[in-house]
Amino acid sequence: MAALKEPALTRFIDKPDPGVGVVLVFGPDDGLVSERGRAIVKAAAGGKLDDFSVVRIDAESIASDPGRLADEALSVSMFGGGRTVWVRDIGGRNLAPIVAPLLDKLPRDTLIVLEAGDLKKNAGLRGLIEDHPRAIAIPCYADDERTLRTMIEAEAKAHGLAVSRESVDALVDLIGGDRLASRGEVRKLCLYCQGRDRIELADVEAILGDVSAFAVDQLIDAVAGGDLRAVETGMVKLPSIAMPGSVVAAQAERHFLLLQRLRAEIDAGRRAADLVERAQPPIFYKRRPNVLAQLALWSAPRLDRALAILHDTAARSRLASGRLEATIVSEAFLTIARAAAAGKARG
Repeated sequence: MAALKEPALTRFIDKPDPGVGVVLVFGPDDGLVSERGRAIVKAAAGGKLDDFSVVRIDAESIASDPGRLADEALSVSMFGGGRTVWVRDIGGRNLAPIVAPLLDKLPRDTLIVLEAGDLKKNAGLRGLIEDHPRAIAIPCYADDERTLRTMIEAEAKAHGLAVSRESVDALVDLIGGDRLASRGEVRKLCLYCQGRDRIELADVEAILGDVSAFAVDQLIDAVAGGDLRAVETGMVKLPSIAMPGSVVAAQAERHFLLLQRLRAEIDAGRRAADLVERAQPPIFYKRRPNVLAQLALWSAPRLDRALAILHDTAARSRLASGRLEATIVSEAFLTIARAAAAGKARG
């Protein structure tokens, strides 16, 4: 069936329809893809995420062994009850030929949840899911101002806190781009405010003002602006906010996608300053001069090459961990920063 939207989306995430056999969660917001995929899997598995309730498979294993998905999905559960199969990190792989034969065979109490990246409308897997009555597609795009405000207020309420309008305005400027990272920042703020009734602007500035801006936005701006020293410093400080390198790489990829979109409009005759001022989602006002400077450094072909590097980095870092994950991201960021520095040197 067609892509699921609100309010039916929230109802399905809370209680998946047993008549649905396959769910495809996809989109450019990796954090939101992960959050929604996890919530659906947990709800379908009766509130559990242990190995007895959920079968986890990575897409690479399925690509190398096409029969494995069918084996797992059609097997009878050792402990009875339904079966939930969770496939993550599909990326650009077209699993449509593997998924298609299963759609009409899956038992009513079996659910396959597929997590993918940004799939175009004509992508094989997306088309298959959107056209089948026993499948659902759930798109995950970057939060806009409205959805960010809703998430902030809901998270604060869950912690027993009210939140001032000024605080919400500041948070909308400071977070966004990746749902998991955004929610993590808001939860950190809520923990800081425990014991009080309300989150005020001073609390936002105390907790998120420096760490979030430097560790993510300033690091990405350093990469795009060719500031090698700031990139090296930022990578050293990154572990202090406990954000996975793969999430930072995905945010960098989204930033370069923004630059690519703005560059295309500039090349078509639009004014860069106007585009940056009116960009959606909004660019934090303190970053706008940085983005303008970056647009002067990057041509469309060079942005294509940088995005290819970042896409590969985000995928590889998700499969790595610890020091290796940080090394993969650091090498990619330095490679791109050197290209930006070379552009700056050429004037």
